Amino acid sequence: MDFNPVGPGYSQVGVVWCLQMGHAAAEAIVKAGLTLVPFTLTGYSAGVAVSNIGVAGIPVELVGKDRRQDIMDQIREQHPALIVVDYTTPNCVNDNAQFYADNGVPFVMGTTGGDPKKVAEAAEAAGVYAVVSPQMGKQVVAFQAMMQLMADNFPGVFTGYDLHVVESHQRNKADTSGTAKAVVQSFNKMGLGFKESQIRKIRDRPTQLDAMCVPEDALDGHAFHTYTVTSPDQSVQFVFKHNVTGRSIYAEGTVDAVLFLAKKMQERAPQKVYSMVDVLKAGYLR
Repeated sequence: MDFNPVGPGYSQVGVVWCLQMGHAAAEAIVKAGLTLVPFTLTGYSAGVAVSNIGVAGIPVELVGKDRRQDIMDQIREQHPALIVVDYTTPNCVNDNAQFYADNGVPFVMGTTGGDPKKVAEAAEAAGVYAVVSPQMGKQVVAFQAMMQLMADNFPGVFTGYDLHVVESHQRNKADTSGTAKAVVQSFNKMGLGFKESQIRKIRDRPTQLDAMCVPEDALDGHAFHTYTVTSPDQSVQFVFKHNVTGRSIYAEGTVDAVLFLAKKMQERAPQKVYSMVDVLKAGYLR
């Protein structure tokens, strides 16, 4: 591994997932030279979670919710420097975060949905280190930060203008994009009266192919966002766009978040909960 700011003692990672994003993150973790803990927790019962899956040739056991405490006790004993990465579904986010907090396990929460504030509060209350971010793509996070910077420095700059937001993701993404919601909040501060409920969420194949121009081979893994700001008389228009195919940008960002968090643990940093903006500012990027 070319870049490891934390040393081998802080490179044991467990990935909790039920989506392809989690599998991609697990593969990136192995590729980065970190130790992948061969278990993944699922929301399913033991009767469903009975088979193993493979990650880069490593067999990983699926563990149902009714066994997760016993398995977590076992994992913590065998891997004391464990960091958990969570890519599950919105309905699991808060319960999973509380489970990690109750067990004193540091975690990287990459799942969108749920209540990020409650996730952070659970980690803070337990004194657990965590990176909480619904967006793990470093460059997309930088774009979000840029929009927030504009909002902070130029409040009301787009007053009177109209905003149109459309986002397209793979059909199994149930929630509206957390990134789109965050960018809308920045636009709100810039004077645009736009509600999160107005974000157009595209999940059907024909619209993705024809209107959003998503490549057919990326339908099962993409994030296409367009934010269009238009003046009242339509003489001025700004278009902000970021299109991502595949999952590598998020997987690589996840590895950076793990390394960053391990470094903070090693330093015994007083701050416990971080965002991906903190990861970017720290410079621990490969």
